[in-house]
Amino acid sequence: MTDRTELRRTFDSAATRYHGARPRYPHELFAVLATYLGNPAELDVLEVGPATGIATIPLAERGWRVTGIELGADLADQARANTAHLAGVEIVTGSFDVWEPPAWGGFDLVVAATSWHWLDPTTRYQRAHRHLRPGGVLAYWSATHVLPDDGDPIFVELQDIYDEIGESRGDWLRPGELPVQVGDIDQTGLFGDVEAVQFDWEVTYDADGYFALLDTFSGHIAMRPAQRARLYGEIRRRLSERPDGRVRRHWGAALHLARRPQRA
Repeated sequence: MTDRTELRRTFDSAATRYHGARPRYPHELFAVLATYLGNPAELDVLEVGPATGIATIPLAERGWRVTGIELGADLADQARANTAHLAGVEIVTGSFDVWEPPAWGGFDLVVAATSWHWLDPTTRYQRAHRHLRPGGVLAYWSATHVLPDDGDPIFVELQDIYDEIGESRGDWLRPGELPVQVGDIDQTGLFGDVEAVQFDWEVTYDADGYFALLDTFSGHIAMRPAQRARLYGEIRRRLSERPDGRVRRHWGAALHLARRPQRA
């Protein structure tokens, strides 16, 4: 089992915390997606890795029918509970890398919200293309930590603690400067009308809320207890010295859009 596969499966252990802790995606992202699709009133959507349904809900609220393929059994159960009030949502426990629909009719949209990078890079575009009807759309994005010039300095200040526990990180990404995979999509020869649109937004957390968020990240879940205790203890100490006791975290997302041609 590869490290990627092992980390991919860690999210199921955070199923009960995931929905409350993870950020919601901006409304503008779904508006851009809908515009690219032609603002349809109805749509058949295949969602890859819905987790607890954070993206599923705004998709279904548009009246679109959503089939979600979720690897984690506990995450799938949470998604079913969180979308039970919405019509046209079905959550299937399984892996997109091998999943086949019971009866193929094709989907109008294949979407992956913060899950595309976990899929098999050698087959993910081919499988998305296969599941789309001619003219159907592939859309994917990830919620990524970005740091603007006026962002919260605590993230830079904490790097000595990350270094100390052996979890150093590279350079910070800036809002609007996330890497995009437009070239990768073009090289497949499977899609046209390829676009990438960037979004950024800010969320504030108190100490407990921020720990709940960190506890849903694969790298933090995989930390040894001593590493986690050292890091969380230092974060709590530093936030306790602030008047509001809160941390500001900026998020970025690069929405990738591509269309399966009407003809081969």
